[in-house]
Amino acid sequence: MAIGEAGPGSVRHGAQPKRLEETMRVRLGRECVYVPSCRFGLYVALRHWCPPGGRVLMSPVNDDVIFFVVLAAGLRPVQAPLNPLDASIDIDAVPDEVWGSVSAVLTTNLYGNPDPAPRLRQKCDALGIPLFEDGAHAIGSRVGGRPVGAWGEASAFSLSKHVGAKAGGMLALADPGLREAVEETCAGLLAPHRAGAELAYLVRPYAEAAVRGLRLRRAAWAAIRLLGLADREEIRMPLRPDELALAARETPGLDAHHPWVRVDMHDYRLEAGRLRLRRIGHKLDRLDDVLDACRAGTELLLSTPWAKPRDAHGTQPLFRVPLFVADRDAAVAALARRGIVVGYLYDPPLDDYAGAEFTDPSPAPAAARWFARHALPVDPLRARTVAEVLERSGARPVPAPGEGELPGSRPTPGGPVQSRD
Repeated sequence: MAIGEAGPGSVRHGAQPKRLEETMRVRLGRECVYVPSCRFGLYVALRHWCPPGGRVLMSPVNDDVIFFVVLAAGLRPVQAPLNPLDASIDIDAVPDEVWGSVSAVLTTNLYGNPDPAPRLRQKCDALGIPLFEDGAHAIGSRVGGRPVGAWGEASAFSLSKHVGAKAGGMLALADPGLREAVEETCAGLLAPHRAGAELAYLVRPYAEAAVRGLRLRRAAWAAIRLLGLADREEIRMPLRPDELALAARETPGLDAHHPWVRVDMHDYRLEAGRLRLRRIGHKLDRLDDVLDACRAGTELLLSTPWAKPRDAHGTQPLFRVPLFVADRDAAVAALARRGIVVGYLYDPPLDDYAGAEFTDPSPAPAAARWFARHALPVDPLRARTVAEVLERSGARPVPAPGEGELPGSRPTPGGPVQSRD
């Protein structure tokens, strides 16, 4: 991997990144390195630990951007069978021959529901392969008595979601001795700081507030599409298989896969300026208050007839709560009429989306398809309003599938686009 130094305007070693890193170190109990995005942090981890051409076991119910990050790292995605109720990796359903072929495991912790990290840690140790945790949805989630992110060789977090900063991420390391090497690698991959990008970042919250206040959200999205600035028109971004095949034949890296990895976050590898870092710090300081509010909303949503049975993890998930409705499209439309946009839909699963040319399909795909088709991810901060809308619309719950009751193996359609949060 290319190693380089940050540009002359770098704040890499300044006080602001260090304060953010210390805040997350206290939360996770691990050495942390500030990165411009979760996807950037995952890319660095995959390139550092995985051999070229290695195979990575991952969830097919995941953001397509992460799929392209794995490809950009020169690795082959291998789709795992899932638990149909929370989309976590079903360890016991992974065939022995698949376990024997993979070079690493990447968790998703979808919507904040933790993957079975203790058992995955044990399995990875037995195989001598690294475990990576994608904690983008899972700040505040716990599993096995530890925070999500405290089990793998490396874990990546987003500061765009719970923190609400619309930028920034964190890469947590099990081995603090790797910090300097990781910082150097990150510096070699960063795009230089741009004053225009910083200005756009600073004015974005005020522009969004004006759009909400004037109820111009639909007009704003129409303008974005008209100007050709929309990255996707459906739930999944366009695969563009011919272009993707050409990119795969180039030297692995972010440059060849940039058209896919940049989607929904064009600044994903941009070096941060001081004002951006300052805003992220202010948001991070309020994280515990946000998580407390999310816990209250999650409790309410888990008590509704559309929620899955409770598990032993406590009040989780905290980012989005997947409710299971018989007609999700109708539920999405009912919520849209109240101004609630449903995002973070991942339908169809990645193996149906990308095909066998670009990924190994799941050996048991039905559970992932059921979850992707029925899960309605609800922001716990809008819990009461969403529950009222679903009740008034007559939304019917979908019973949890029992053994042998999952649907057939036909792929499900992607459905209409929903704006990303």
